Amino acid sequence: MSHDQQFTLYTHARGPNGWKVAFVLEELGLSYHSIYLDFDKKEQKAPEHTQYNPNGRIPTLIDHHNGDFVIWESNAIILYLVDKYDKEAKISVTDEKDKYTLLQWLFFQASGQGPYYGQAFWFTYAHPEKVPSAVERYENEILRVLGVLDGVLAKEPSGWLVGGKCTVADLSFVPWDLLALTLGFKDRADVDVAKTYPAFYAWHQKLLKRESVAKLLEVRANLMK
Repeated sequence: MSHDQQFTLYTHARGPNGWKVAFVLEELGLSYHSIYLDFDKKEQKAPEHTQYNPNGRIPTLIDHHNGDFVIWESNAIILYLVDKYDKEAKISVTDEKDKYTLLQWLFFQASGQGPYYGQAFWFTYAHPEKVPSAVERYENEILRVLGVLDGVLAKEPSGWLVGGKCTVADLSFVPWDLLALTLGFKDRADVDVAKTYPAFYAWHQKLLKRESVAKLLEVRANLMK
């Protein structure tokens, strides 16, 4: 790699999952070089990328300070980063029960948030045919996930998911939630996220104001111009 950063991150300007990893790298003060793959040119499926990630999706991370170790799948990357480089538990936890709760939220994000949100946006913006029932199904799944988060956060005095502080569990939800709140529910006058899910909404706004998140969302906005 022709750079002097510790990590190479294969990612995408619009794709949410790469930004999850970038948030964590920023939070931990780790140096990295981002390679933004062009999905229109199928660069994620090209040999230059699949030699590292046989799944041909983003993100993919290479740790040049650990023998060019390669890891893919966003939440697996996040766990690798905090296990190896967050020795002070800045955005992770040390209590055994909290560790499993953190894993619980990362699994929920990967299985309950990302796929359903992704399908909602696919059927709304990308599918060649209009399938209203599919859009409704997946939008309702988004609302269900928001309801889960809101219900838990409303009972947490700290306003965070685990450990009484912001952790990777919280950060992992940001990119997909941001898309949901900016691009979702275009034809749903009945949906008022801030009013119906106030604990979730306050948590999300708090996350958007974190230095790492605000910095990278500005980078993302510039890339999308």
